[in-house]
Amino acid sequence: MDFDFLIDSLGEDGATALGGLMLGLMFGVFAQRSQFCLRAAVVEFVRGNMGPKVAIWLLTFSAAVGGTQALILMGELDITDSRMLASYGSLSGAVLGGLMFGAGMILARGCGARLLVLAATGNLRALFSGLLFAAIAQASLRGIFAPARDAVAHSVLLHEDGGLELLGFLGLGDYAGIYISIACAVVAVIYGIKNKLTPWAWIGSMGVGSMVVGGWWFTYHMSYQTFESTQVESMTFTGPSADTLMYFLTPGGAPMDFDVGLVPGVFIGSFLAAFFSRTLKLEGFKDGSSMVRYIMGACLMGMGGMLAGGCAVGAGLTGGSAFSITAWIALASMWAGAGLTDTFVDRKQ
Repeated sequence: MDFDFLIDSLGEDGATALGGLMLGLMFGVFAQRSQFCLRAAVVEFVRGNMGPKVAIWLLTFSAAVGGTQALILMGELDITDSRMLASYGSLSGAVLGGLMFGAGMILARGCGARLLVLAATGNLRALFSGLLFAAIAQASLRGIFAPARDAVAHSVLLHEDGGLELLGFLGLGDYAGIYISIACAVVAVIYGIKNKLTPWAWIGSMGVGSMVVGGWWFTYHMSYQTFESTQVESMTFTGPSADTLMYFLTPGGAPMDFDVGLVPGVFIGSFLAAFFSRTLKLEGFKDGSSMVRYIMGACLMGMGGMLAGGCAVGAGLTGGSAFSITAWIALASMWAGAGLTDTFVDRKQ
């Protein structure tokens, strides 16, 4: 795909940000209409119910993995130099960060992406929690919590030079990723039919996964058409939320990129989907103790997401589709942290 016209018209930064905006907008529409949510899927699973949220998550995961691996096999995508695979692999960050993030998304009743989607539909709890999540993520990336994050992340490393691709590490064939996505899709279809998913649930869940594929494809093709280096990446919301917050708070603005376009795009898409489906609804905190719960959850997710190298979407879908070892460990830790928190906090109330 040739993006020369777009680059000539908007500049390299503008073209990259526009791509993020458009993909984010479609992600927002699909996520709002399908009600995609890892937290809800974990709660169903740990309570022994393979319900609609589990089916929706599996459909999304299979679409992200299958589409990404198919593009790689066709020679349309190369993610070996992406941050997910080329950076050092922090085992300590993936495990501890994943546990923290999982616990946080139970307390805040949604991961970073879900909070962004809900905030756009009028949920003030999600808006407050999302802003706090972004602020803590920024403090963990470049602020007061950065030294602590670095110390934990560097305490146990899998590999300092990257190359952390799960399929290659296990010695599996080139088509193993496709087989895994097909297996997930079969399970998802079985439980989707059993739970009578709505048409929007089917379309939206696969649409969310497809946007992960679209993010990889767009940034990869931009990476060799721009003079300045463009990072090959896809959907994630911990770092981008922090970067977007600083973009609007920094005098004169920060450089525009894919991440800065992504977050506003998701918000706009979610708002439009809720508006046209007549599901906009203003909601606030029930009481002071409820607010404390959301504050704790947002803080855990902000720090946990930075430690884990991504959020439920960044590690779970984007890193999962790339078969990054640390992303898969982080995703498993998120499931564990969320499951334990639901068991020992929510079900004991």
